[in-house]
Amino acid sequence: MSRSWKTTIFGVLAVAGAMVMAAMAAVAGMTGTAGTAYGREGPIGSVGRDLWASATIEPGREGIVEVGGYEGVPLGEGSVLTLTAPAQTRVTGTPFAAGGYRGAIALGGISGTYTFVGAPAAAGPAADDSAADESVADDSAVDESAADDSVAHESASVGWKGRTFPFVLSVPANAEPGTRLPDCSLVLRDANGTVRQRGSCAVTVGLPAPVLSRPHSGVPLGALPRTSGTAYPGAQVTVRDAQEEEVCATTAAPAGTWSCVPSRALPPGPGRLQATATYNGVSATSEQIDIVVTGAADAQP
Repeated sequence: MSRSWKTTIFGVLAVAGAMVMAAMAAVAGMTGTAGTAYGREGPIGSVGRDLWASATIEPGREGIVEVGGYEGVPLGEGSVLTLTAPAQTRVTGTPFAAGGYRGAIALGGISGTYTFVGAPAAAGPAADDSAADESVADDSAVDESAADDSVAHESASVGWKGRTFPFVLSVPANAEPGTRLPDCSLVLRDANGTVRQRGSCAVTVGLPAPVLSRPHSGVPLGALPRTSGTAYPGAQVTVRDAQEEEVCATTAAPAGTWSCVPSRALPPGPGRLQATATYNGVSATSEQIDIVVTGAADAQP
């Protein structure tokens, strides 16, 4: 084989080898960055899932939103969890009672925070042990150094991971049941202000429970008793017996009242009734009432 042909063949092989090495390097680079996201606020730790929270709260009521889901690296003192209240609501409480966390509410309740201030300090020695402590004073410097390292490690390791944090939210009375309130957000930052994890919270406006006011419990009834009460205007109301069989159904009037008569005769003897209201994808149930059917089917008290 001539020298020129050898040179050509070796040149082709060198180019092919360079291309293969470049492709392997690209794949290795992609593999090395998997699981870590970068943005303008710095790296977000590989944690497997976002922060999460959900709650259903009735109009004009307060409810608790439990925030959890952090499984990332331990965050030390000064790290902060913030919940930004969804539209139309406000944060009214941060009731987490465990030591090491300080809750706070922003002006106007637009957000709430928990700050990790460190693991609670261990209880000091009792007064009766003071003499014994003095006898080992020579070893105190070494022991205190080890204890400080232990407390620091404990402080850094217990923050956020495997815990849930409650925020109390207030929903206005004019909120429509079934609505999912927008703009609820969660963010966890370390002591330097770097975002470590984000999330969103689903806050749904609940449905007030209907009231089953008639028939009255304990009063003998006919087999077709009229049932009535109150519910959210426009809600579909269904009355069921103890076997979850439908007794009657209707729609609550604009004034919030409703009534219906069973389409079939109720069996004689003791029984139980309960009303369920459904509106815009959410539902609520009334208290149960005990009844006793003694009359004929044509009796409708």
